[in-house]
Amino acid sequence: MGSTRLVLLLLLLLLASPESVLNERPGDGCGHMVVHQESGTLTSMNYPNTYPNYTFCERRIQVPEGKKLLIKFGDVDIETQDCESSYLKIFSDSSKLEYAYCGTERAAPKEIFLDVNEAIVRFESGSHISGRGFLLNYASSEHPDLITCLERASHYFETMHSKFCPAGCRDVVGDVYGDAADGYRDTSVLCRAAIHAGVIADELGGQIHVIQHKGASQYDAMLANGILSQDGSLSDRRFTFTSNGCSRSLTVESSIVPSEQVTASSSWTWTSATSENLQWHPEQALLQNKGPSWASNHSSSREWLQIDLGKRERITGIITRGSMLPNFNFFVETYVIKFTKEGSKWKTYKGPLGKEEKIFKGNSNYLDTARNTFFPPLVARFVRIVPQTWHQRIALKAELLGCPITQGFYLVAIVAPVAVFVCLFLAGIGIYATLQKRKTKGDPYSRTDAQKTVGCWQKINPPFVRHQSAEFSICYNKENESLQKLDLLARNKADYQLPLMIGTETVTRKGSTFKPIDAETKDQICSAEIESHYACPQRGSRHDYALPLTTQEPEYATPIIERHRIQENTCNSEVGYNVPAISAAFQHLLSCPDHAKPSASDPGGVSYQTPHSLKCVEQGDYDKPKVSSSSMASQGSKSNYHRPQVGSLVNSGYLAPRDCLKPINWKTTVAEVL
Repeated sequence: MGSTRLVLLLLLLLLASPESVLNERPGDGCGHMVVHQESGTLTSMNYPNTYPNYTFCERRIQVPEGKKLLIKFGDVDIETQDCESSYLKIFSDSSKLEYAYCGTERAAPKEIFLDVNEAIVRFESGSHISGRGFLLNYASSEHPDLITCLERASHYFETMHSKFCPAGCRDVVGDVYGDAADGYRDTSVLCRAAIHAGVIADELGGQIHVIQHKGASQYDAMLANGILSQDGSLSDRRFTFTSNGCSRSLTVESSIVPSEQVTASSSWTWTSATSENLQWHPEQALLQNKGPSWASNHSSSREWLQIDLGKRERITGIITRGSMLPNFNFFVETYVIKFTKEGSKWKTYKGPLGKEEKIFKGNSNYLDTARNTFFPPLVARFVRIVPQTWHQRIALKAELLGCPITQGFYLVAIVAPVAVFVCLFLAGIGIYATLQKRKTKGDPYSRTDAQKTVGCWQKINPPFVRHQSAEFSICYNKENESLQKLDLLARNKADYQLPLMIGTETVTRKGSTFKPIDAETKDQICSAEIESHYACPQRGSRHDYALPLTTQEPEYATPIIERHRIQENTCNSEVGYNVPAISAAFQHLLSCPDHAKPSASDPGGVSYQTPHSLKCVEQGDYDKPKVSSSSMASQGSKSNYHRPQVGSLVNSGYLAPRDCLKPINWKTTVAEVL
């Protein structure tokens, strides 16, 4: 008696608080559900039959980020008295209600469009007598032409139209009449018919293109891609799907030699009571060959049938049959596919999602055909059919569908890697050239850190040979500083080379053979240049410049001839001149006269100094300066004259200072003196 009361008490608690049961078993009211990245299908339990009492279902559906969610209701049938015990609700998040359906008082909307990419579907049922529940499909906003799994071809009247089928329609109840070869009756549901025809994969869904035709008198049933179509009667219209045309028989077009290109793990030979033998060899496995099929000698999942196509082909599907003999009701129910391109390294086909090996549904009897489509197609030469389940004994015939690999496929497979390599190679060359250009961009003769004082040395152009000058001018500043004597480098008499720097010996000269041009203007210019020169640092590789002469009288430098020795009879002069040494290349121009008299017409009376070591030549070979009688008396009747340096002397290789010391035109100066 006590136990009976306890049971009754528990029943009362359950009836009074059904929510407690729901909390213990959340999600027990959900039915068929297939979710993919772009689309999916969700139904209540037992759809389209009556859903159970006191069930609860909650699922989250979503599409990729940045896209919006489109939901379409294929069917909603809920028996309820209020929205507390039985309802179907859509939430954009855990609290925001977007849609609610609570019974038959109003029709459910055909679709809802959410501004978010995910939503929560919640279904709850109480006590009821009837009701199918719900079926909904969803997709992203990129597919506004979404249709549900229940829509038929008869709902559309366009000759050609395109629709988007969601993933998961294969296992939804719906009639399909006919097959892909002859077309489908217009009362067939579109999405299941598309899966049956191999146009889309159930795991993915996809776009379908439908063409309406005039109806046929009869439609034949066929098992394809896990859907068994039905025989159909006469109809006004029928429809087909557009395809890529890659579904021809490869075993026929490849001219396979069965005895050589069809092999198996084993074969069976049947012996009758009268000792008759029936061979079930592998070469009988091709579908176009009449007679019994191939049968294995063992019943094991390690048995296989192999087909060699002779070359790589693009394989899109397979057709199988059973034993073909009514007395031998053998057929393969499920199988997997393995393939290879070269006969080694076998791979197992994994289907469109690529996560697990794909198990294909085979035949349901010994005679009827079963077709399966490969999504995606595979490229191989060798294909193995490995049975997983079978009826009585492993036995089958097979035919591979597909098409030859086009030349474009090979071109893409070859050209694409080559193009990538060429692009990378050119990019590497460009980067290398840029780096090299940056390394060599700076001028190797540009100023150093010690020479970067503003207003000092200027940038030197590419290497050059600085030719020594045969003459140079010396300027004086305004203060008329004291004269600085210029030393010359003593050299061997027999070895005269181009002088590289100022020497140590002193040469003095009285008077001047140059005529002033514009002393005041030149003094100003040279003074500014000298100030700038001394304000700038000098490089260690350059010689020091001579200081400007400081005599009170304006004196001008005259290049003279010197043997680089101090002669005993050298004339003393009041003023010393800075003179460069002469090159050995011009010694043949030097000579001294036996006698020379100054001209009486020249009142200047200028005497010239001649090296004593030179041998005199004819008097006519010398130019005589115009001098006065007074200068003749002071110097004597005989004087050694220097021959003016003209012509080639201009091109001699003396180094002249760059700042304030400028070469002058010797020809003009000599003409003025003479």
